[in-house]
Amino acid sequence: MAMSGRLGRTQVGMSLGEKLGHVNWGLILFIIATASVGFAMLYSAANGSIYPWTWAQFLRFATGVVLMLIIAMVDIRFWLRYAYVGYAVALALLVLVEIMGISGMGAQRWVDLWVFRLQPSEVMKLALVMALARYFHGLTVEETRRLSALVVPAFLILAPTGLVLRQPDLGTALLLMISGGVILFLAGVRLWVFAVALVGGAAAIPIGWQFLRDYQKERIFTFLDPERDPLGAGYHILQSKIALGSGGLFGKGFMAGTQSHLSFLPEKQTDFIFTMLAEEFGLIGALALLGLYLVILIYGFAISQRSTSHFGRLLGMGVTTTFFVYVFINIAMVTGLVPVVGVPLPLVSYGGTALMTLMIGFGLLIGVSVHRDVAIPRRAGSAT
Repeated sequence: MAMSGRLGRTQVGMSLGEKLGHVNWGLILFIIATASVGFAMLYSAANGSIYPWTWAQFLRFATGVVLMLIIAMVDIRFWLRYAYVGYAVALALLVLVEIMGISGMGAQRWVDLWVFRLQPSEVMKLALVMALARYFHGLTVEETRRLSALVVPAFLILAPTGLVLRQPDLGTALLLMISGGVILFLAGVRLWVFAVALVGGAAAIPIGWQFLRDYQKERIFTFLDPERDPLGAGYHILQSKIALGSGGLFGKGFMAGTQSHLSFLPEKQTDFIFTMLAEEFGLIGALALLGLYLVILIYGFAISQRSTSHFGRLLGMGVTTTFFVYVFINIAMVTGLVPVVGVPLPLVSYGGTALMTLMIGFGLLIGVSVHRDVAIPRRAGSAT
Protein backbone atom coordinates (compact mmCIF):
# COMPACT_ATOMS: atom_id res chain seq x y z
CA MET A 1 0.00 0.00 0.00
CA ALA A 2 2.85 2.38 0.81
CA MET A 3 4.44 1.76 -2.59
CA SER A 4 1.07 2.21 -4.31
CA GLY A 5 0.56 5.54 -2.59
CA ARG A 6 4.04 6.71 -3.53
CA LEU A 7 3.46 5.80 -7.18
CA GLY A 8 0.16 7.59 -7.11
CA ARG A 9 1.73 10.81 -5.88
CA THR A 10 4.48 10.73 -8.47
CA GLN A 11 1.99 10.11 -11.27
CA VAL A 12 -0.02 13.16 -10.19
CA GLY A 13 3.15 15.19 -9.78
CA MET A 14 5.84 15.88 -7.21
CA SER A 15 6.61 19.24 -5.69
CA LEU A 16 9.93 20.93 -6.45
CA GLY A 17 11.14 20.09 -2.94
CA GLU A 18 10.33 16.40 -3.42
CA LYS A 19 12.12 16.39 -6.76
CA LEU A 20 15.22 18.01 -5.29
CA GLY A 21 15.15 15.33 -2.60
CA HIS A 22 15.31 12.66 -5.31
CA VAL A 23 18.28 14.27 -7.09
CA ASN A 24 21.36 12.05 -7.05
CA TRP A 25 23.77 14.59 -5.54
CA GLY A 26 26.54 12.01 -5.37
CA LEU A 27 26.57 11.76 -9.18
CA ILE A 28 26.65 15.55 -9.47
CA LEU A 29 29.60 15.69 -7.05
CA PHE A 30 31.64 13.29 -9.20
CA ILE A 31 30.68 15.16 -12.37
CA ILE A 32 32.02 18.37 -10.80
CA ALA A 33 35.16 16.59 -9.60
CA THR A 34 35.86 15.26 -13.10
CA ALA A 35 35.25 18.66 -14.68
CA SER A 36 37.65 20.19 -12.14
CA VAL A 37 40.37 17.90 -13.47
CA GLY A 38 39.63 19.37 -16.87
CA PHE A 39 39.91 22.94 -15.57
CA ALA A 40 43.32 22.14 -14.09
CA MET A 41 44.59 20.55 -17.31
CA LEU A 42 43.33 23.43 -19.45
CA TYR A 43 45.10 25.84 -17.07
CA SER A 44 48.27 23.83 -17.56
CA ALA A 45 47.79 23.69 -21.34
CA ALA A 46 47.74 27.51 -21.39
CA ASN A 47 51.00 27.61 -19.38
CA GLY A 48 49.42 28.81 -16.16
CA SER A 49 46.68 31.07 -17.47
CA ILE A 50 42.89 30.85 -17.27
CA TYR A 51 42.79 32.20 -20.83
CA PRO A 52 41.92 31.22 -23.47
CA TRP A 53 40.44 27.89 -22.37
CA THR A 54 39.91 27.47 -18.61
CA TRP A 55 37.65 30.45 -17.93
CA ALA A 56 35.50 29.80 -21.01
CA GLN A 57 35.20 26.12 -20.07
CA PHE A 58 34.25 27.02 -16.50
CA LEU A 59 31.50 29.38 -17.64
CA ARG A 60 30.11 26.75 -20.01
CA PHE A 61 30.22 24.10 -17.32
CA ALA A 62 28.51 26.35 -14.76
CA THR A 63 25.79 27.08 -17.29
CA GLY A 64 25.60 23.37 -18.01
CA VAL A 65 25.10 22.53 -14.32
CA VAL A 66 22.15 24.91 -14.11
CA LEU A 67 20.71 23.50 -17.33
CA MET A 68 21.28 19.96 -16.05
CA LEU A 69 19.28 20.61 -12.87
CA ILE A 70 16.45 22.30 -14.80
CA ILE A 71 16.19 19.35 -17.17
CA ALA A 72 16.25 16.90 -14.25
CA MET A 73 13.19 18.62 -12.77
CA VAL A 74 11.13 18.11 -15.95
CA ASP A 75 8.69 15.19 -15.76
CA ILE A 76 10.12 12.20 -17.62
CA ARG A 77 6.80 11.82 -19.46
CA PHE A 78 7.51 15.14 -21.19
CA TRP A 79 10.66 13.69 -22.75
CA LEU A 80 8.73 10.57 -23.74
CA ARG A 81 5.99 12.62 -25.40
CA TYR A 82 8.35 14.85 -27.38
CA ALA A 83 11.19 12.42 -28.11
CA TYR A 84 10.30 12.14 -31.80
CA VAL A 85 9.97 15.92 -32.09
CA GLY A 86 13.48 16.33 -30.69
CA TYR A 87 14.80 13.75 -33.13
CA ALA A 88 13.11 15.51 -36.06
CA VAL A 89 14.63 18.86 -35.05
CA ALA A 90 18.12 17.31 -34.73
CA LEU A 91 17.75 15.61 -38.13
CA ALA A 92 16.59 18.88 -39.70
CA LEU A 93 19.67 20.62 -38.27
CA LEU A 94 21.89 17.94 -39.85
CA VAL A 95 20.21 18.59 -43.20
CA LEU A 96 20.77 22.32 -42.63
CA VAL A 97 24.47 21.61 -42.24
CA GLU A 98 24.40 20.13 -45.76
CA ILE A 99 22.71 23.25 -47.12
CA MET A 100 24.41 26.12 -45.28
CA GLY A 101 26.85 24.62 -42.82
CA ILE A 102 30.04 26.33 -41.71
CA SER A 103 33.30 24.64 -42.63
CA GLY A 104 36.36 24.35 -40.46
CA MET A 105 39.47 22.14 -40.42
CA GLY A 106 38.37 20.40 -43.61
CA ALA A 107 34.87 19.52 -42.42
CA GLN A 108 31.40 21.06 -42.65
CA ARG A 109 29.86 20.35 -39.23
CA TRP A 110 28.42 23.57 -37.77
CA VAL A 111 25.44 25.87 -38.30
CA ASP A 112 25.47 29.53 -37.35
CA LEU A 113 22.56 30.39 -35.03
CA TRP A 114 23.75 34.02 -34.79
CA VAL A 115 24.19 33.80 -31.01
CA PHE A 116 26.52 30.79 -31.22
CA ARG A 117 27.67 28.03 -33.53
CA LEU A 118 25.98 24.68 -33.07
CA GLN A 119 27.27 21.25 -34.03
CA PRO A 120 24.05 19.30 -34.76
CA SER A 121 25.78 15.92 -34.74
CA GLU A 122 26.35 16.37 -30.99
CA VAL A 123 22.66 17.10 -30.46
CA MET A 124 21.74 14.02 -32.48
CA LYS A 125 23.61 11.75 -30.06
CA LEU A 126 21.00 12.46 -27.37
CA ALA A 127 18.07 12.80 -29.75
CA LEU A 128 18.76 9.33 -31.16
CA VAL A 129 18.88 7.74 -27.71
CA MET A 130 15.60 9.41 -26.74
CA ALA A 131 13.83 8.44 -29.97
CA LEU A 132 14.93 4.79 -29.75
CA ALA A 133 13.96 4.62 -26.07
CA ARG A 134 10.55 6.07 -26.99
CA TYR A 135 10.08 3.56 -29.80
CA PHE A 136 10.97 0.43 -27.84
CA HIS A 137 9.00 1.62 -24.82
CA GLY A 138 5.89 1.24 -26.97
CA LEU A 139 6.62 -2.38 -27.93
CA THR A 140 6.08 -5.60 -26.05
CA VAL A 141 8.93 -8.09 -25.74
CA GLU A 142 7.35 -10.27 -28.43
CA GLU A 143 7.02 -7.35 -30.83
CA THR A 144 10.62 -6.29 -30.23
CA ARG A 145 11.83 -9.72 -31.35
CA ARG A 146 10.09 -9.45 -34.72
CA LEU A 147 12.24 -8.52 -37.69
CA SER A 148 9.63 -6.03 -38.90
CA ALA A 149 10.08 -4.06 -35.67
CA LEU A 150 13.63 -3.13 -36.75
CA VAL A 151 12.61 -1.09 -39.81
CA VAL A 152 11.92 2.11 -37.85
CA PRO A 153 15.00 1.95 -35.57
CA ALA A 154 17.19 1.12 -38.58
CA PHE A 155 16.02 4.35 -40.23
CA LEU A 156 16.43 6.31 -36.99
CA ILE A 157 20.07 5.18 -36.76
CA LEU A 158 21.14 5.16 -40.42
CA ALA A 159 19.63 8.50 -41.52
CA PRO A 160 21.72 10.70 -39.17
CA THR A 161 24.74 8.41 -39.53
CA GLY A 162 24.72 8.93 -43.29
CA LEU A 163 24.42 12.71 -42.93
CA VAL A 164 27.24 12.83 -40.36
CA LEU A 165 29.50 10.75 -42.61
CA ARG A 166 29.01 13.32 -45.36
CA GLN A 167 30.38 16.16 -43.18
CA PRO A 168 32.70 14.10 -42.81
CA ASP A 169 32.83 13.06 -39.14
CA LEU A 170 33.72 9.39 -38.83
CA GLY A 171 34.09 9.52 -35.03
CA THR A 172 30.59 10.86 -34.38
CA ALA A 173 29.10 8.50 -36.96
CA LEU A 174 30.73 5.61 -35.11
CA LEU A 175 29.30 6.89 -31.80
CA LEU A 176 25.79 7.06 -33.29
CA MET A 177 26.04 3.50 -34.58
CA ILE A 178 27.32 2.14 -31.26
CA SER A 179 24.77 4.03 -29.15
CA GLY A 180 21.95 2.89 -31.39
CA GLY A 181 23.16 -0.69 -31.30
CA VAL A 182 23.33 -0.64 -27.50
CA ILE A 183 19.71 0.54 -27.24
CA LEU A 184 18.64 -2.26 -29.60
CA PHE A 185 20.50 -4.80 -27.48
CA LEU A 186 19.01 -3.50 -24.23
CA ALA A 187 15.53 -3.48 -25.75
CA GLY A 188 15.78 -7.22 -26.40
CA VAL A 189 16.55 -7.48 -30.12
CA ARG A 190 17.74 -11.01 -30.93
CA LEU A 191 21.49 -11.58 -30.96
CA TRP A 192 21.52 -13.09 -34.45
CA VAL A 193 20.49 -9.69 -35.81
CA PHE A 194 23.71 -8.19 -34.47
CA ALA A 195 25.72 -11.08 -35.91
CA VAL A 196 24.20 -10.51 -39.34
CA ALA A 197 24.82 -6.76 -39.06
CA LEU A 198 28.49 -7.33 -38.16
CA VAL A 199 29.00 -9.74 -41.06
CA GLY A 200 27.26 -7.35 -43.43
CA GLY A 201 29.34 -4.45 -42.16
CA ALA A 202 32.55 -6.43 -42.63
CA ALA A 203 31.51 -7.38 -46.15
CA ALA A 204 30.79 -3.73 -46.98
CA ILE A 205 34.25 -2.51 -45.92
CA PRO A 206 35.73 -2.71 -49.47
CA ILE A 207 32.80 -0.64 -50.76
CA GLY A 208 32.98 1.87 -47.91
CA TRP A 209 36.73 2.25 -48.47
CA GLN A 210 36.04 3.84 -51.85
CA PHE A 211 34.03 6.63 -50.21
CA LEU A 212 36.62 7.58 -47.59
CA ARG A 213 38.51 10.84 -47.98
CA ASP A 214 42.26 10.61 -48.56
CA TYR A 215 43.04 11.89 -45.05
CA GLN A 216 40.72 9.26 -43.54
CA LYS A 217 42.50 6.50 -45.43
CA GLU A 218 45.80 7.96 -44.25
CA ARG A 219 44.61 7.79 -40.63
CA ILE A 220 43.91 4.08 -41.03
CA PHE A 221 47.30 3.45 -42.63
CA THR A 222 48.91 5.42 -39.81
CA PHE A 223 47.03 3.40 -37.21
CA LEU A 224 48.38 0.19 -38.73
CA ASP A 225 51.92 1.57 -39.04
CA PRO A 226 52.61 4.91 -37.26
CA GLU A 227 56.27 4.79 -38.27
CA ARG A 228 55.51 5.02 -41.99
CA ASP A 229 55.23 8.83 -41.80
CA PRO A 230 56.63 9.95 -38.43
CA LEU A 231 56.75 13.65 -39.34
CA GLY A 232 53.41 13.70 -41.14
CA ALA A 233 50.32 11.57 -40.59
CA GLY A 234 51.97 9.55 -37.81
CA TYR A 235 53.24 12.56 -35.87
CA HIS A 236 50.21 12.96 -33.57
CA ILE A 237 50.04 9.40 -32.30
CA LEU A 238 53.82 9.00 -31.99
CA GLN A 239 54.11 12.16 -29.88
CA SER A 240 51.16 10.98 -27.80
CA LYS A 241 52.84 7.66 -27.07
CA ILE A 242 56.11 9.40 -26.18
CA ALA A 243 54.29 11.68 -23.74
CA LEU A 244 52.37 8.78 -22.20
CA GLY A 245 55.52 6.77 -21.65
CA SER A 246 57.60 9.67 -20.35
CA GLY A 247 55.11 10.32 -17.54
CA GLY A 248 56.10 7.14 -15.77
CA LEU A 249 54.36 6.21 -12.53
CA PHE A 250 54.00 9.62 -10.87
CA GLY A 251 54.49 12.02 -13.79
CA LYS A 252 56.73 15.01 -14.35
CA GLY A 253 54.66 17.39 -12.26
CA PHE A 254 51.91 19.92 -12.87
CA MET A 255 52.75 22.17 -15.85
CA ALA A 256 56.09 20.38 -16.20
CA GLY A 257 55.30 18.09 -19.14
CA THR A 258 57.94 18.59 -21.80
CA GLN A 259 56.04 17.07 -24.73
CA SER A 260 53.00 19.24 -24.14
CA HIS A 261 54.64 22.50 -23.05
CA LEU A 262 57.29 22.42 -25.75
CA SER A 263 54.48 22.07 -28.30
CA PHE A 264 55.39 18.57 -29.46
CA LEU A 265 51.97 17.27 -28.42
CA PRO A 266 49.22 18.50 -30.77
CA GLU A 267 45.65 19.43 -29.74
CA LYS A 268 46.60 19.13 -26.07
CA GLN A 269 43.52 21.06 -24.95
CA THR A 270 41.06 18.84 -26.84
CA ASP A 271 41.67 15.38 -28.31
CA PHE A 272 44.99 14.69 -26.55
CA ILE A 273 44.32 16.17 -23.13
CA PHE A 274 44.43 12.71 -21.51
CA THR A 275 47.98 12.33 -22.82
CA MET A 276 49.00 15.61 -21.20
CA LEU A 277 47.45 14.52 -17.90
CA ALA A 278 49.33 11.20 -18.02
CA GLU A 279 52.61 12.99 -18.74
CA GLU A 280 52.21 15.41 -15.84
CA PHE A 281 50.64 13.06 -13.27
CA GLY A 282 51.80 9.67 -14.54
CA LEU A 283 50.00 6.37 -14.37
CA ILE A 284 48.59 7.26 -10.92
CA GLY A 285 46.94 10.40 -12.26
CA ALA A 286 45.56 8.59 -15.31
CA LEU A 287 44.08 5.83 -13.14
CA ALA A 288 42.58 8.43 -10.79
CA LEU A 289 40.72 10.03 -13.70
CA LEU A 290 39.59 6.62 -14.93
CA GLY A 291 38.36 5.94 -11.39
CA LEU A 292 36.19 9.08 -11.52
CA TYR A 293 34.77 7.94 -14.84
CA LEU A 294 34.08 4.48 -13.44
CA VAL A 295 32.12 5.90 -10.50
CA ILE A 296 30.01 8.03 -12.88
CA LEU A 297 29.29 4.95 -14.98
CA ILE A 298 28.28 2.93 -11.91
CA TYR A 299 25.93 5.73 -10.85
CA GLY A 300 24.46 5.83 -14.34
CA PHE A 301 23.80 2.10 -14.59
CA ALA A 302 22.39 1.98 -11.05
CA ILE A 303 20.02 4.87 -11.73
CA SER A 304 18.82 3.22 -14.93
CA GLN A 305 18.12 -0.11 -13.27
CA ARG A 306 16.07 1.52 -10.50
CA SER A 307 13.70 3.23 -12.94
CA THR A 308 10.11 1.92 -12.86
CA SER A 309 9.46 2.77 -16.52
CA HIS A 310 10.97 0.97 -19.48
CA PHE A 311 11.53 4.33 -21.17
CA GLY A 312 13.49 5.56 -18.15
CA ARG A 313 15.67 2.44 -18.11
CA LEU A 314 16.47 2.66 -21.82
CA LEU A 315 17.05 6.42 -21.69
CA GLY A 316 19.35 6.15 -18.67
CA MET A 317 21.31 3.24 -20.10
CA GLY A 318 21.58 4.97 -23.47
CA VAL A 319 22.98 8.18 -21.96
CA THR A 320 25.39 6.25 -19.74
CA THR A 321 26.59 4.05 -22.57
CA THR A 322 27.14 7.05 -24.84
CA PHE A 323 29.28 8.59 -22.09
CA PHE A 324 31.27 5.35 -21.79
CA VAL A 325 31.86 5.16 -25.55
CA TYR A 326 33.15 8.76 -25.53
CA VAL A 327 35.68 7.87 -22.83
CA PHE A 328 36.70 4.57 -24.39
CA ILE A 329 37.25 5.88 -27.92
CA ASN A 330 39.23 8.94 -26.80
CA ILE A 331 41.58 6.98 -24.55
CA ALA A 332 41.93 4.17 -27.10
CA MET A 333 42.66 6.80 -29.74
CA VAL A 334 45.47 8.57 -27.85
CA THR A 335 47.05 5.26 -26.87
CA GLY A 336 47.06 3.99 -30.45
CA LEU A 337 44.47 1.25 -30.00
CA VAL A 338 42.11 2.77 -32.58
CA PRO A 339 42.65 5.29 -35.39
CA VAL A 340 42.53 9.00 -34.53
CA VAL A 341 38.92 10.06 -35.10
CA GLY A 342 38.62 13.31 -33.16
CA VAL A 343 36.45 12.33 -30.17
CA PRO A 344 36.84 14.62 -27.10
CA LEU A 345 37.37 13.35 -23.56
CA PRO A 346 34.11 13.97 -21.64
CA LEU A 347 34.15 16.80 -19.07
CA VAL A 348 37.90 17.29 -19.54
CA SER A 349 38.52 18.32 -23.16
CA TYR A 350 37.85 21.90 -24.16
CA GLY A 351 34.64 22.25 -26.14
CA GLY A 352 31.31 24.00 -26.53
CA THR A 353 28.50 21.96 -28.05
CA ALA A 354 30.01 18.67 -26.88
CA LEU A 355 30.14 19.83 -23.25
CA MET A 356 26.63 21.28 -23.24
CA THR A 357 25.22 18.16 -24.90
CA LEU A 358 26.92 16.05 -22.26
CA MET A 359 25.44 18.15 -19.45
CA ILE A 360 21.98 17.86 -20.99
CA GLY A 361 22.50 14.11 -21.10
CA PHE A 362 23.39 14.09 -17.41
CA GLY A 363 20.27 16.15 -16.79
CA LEU A 364 18.18 13.46 -18.46
CA LEU A 365 19.97 10.78 -16.44
CA ILE A 366 19.35 12.60 -13.15
CA GLY A 367 15.79 13.13 -14.28
CA VAL A 368 15.43 9.35 -14.58
CA SER A 369 16.53 9.16 -10.93
CA VAL A 370 14.16 11.94 -9.81
CA HIS A 371 11.19 10.32 -11.57
CA ARG A 372 12.20 6.72 -11.00
CA ASP A 373 8.82 5.85 -9.42
CA VAL A 374 6.72 7.29 -12.24
CA ALA A 375 4.91 4.36 -13.88
CA ILE A 376 4.38 4.75 -17.64
CA PRO A 377 2.22 2.25 -19.63
CA ARG A 378 4.19 0.26 -22.20
CA ARG A 379 1.60 0.04 -24.96
CA ALA A 380 2.27 2.54 -27.76
CA GLY A 381 4.57 4.46 -25.45
CA SER A 382 1.59 6.29 -23.96
CA ALA A 383 2.49 8.88 -21.38
CA THR A 384 -1.02 9.12 -20.02
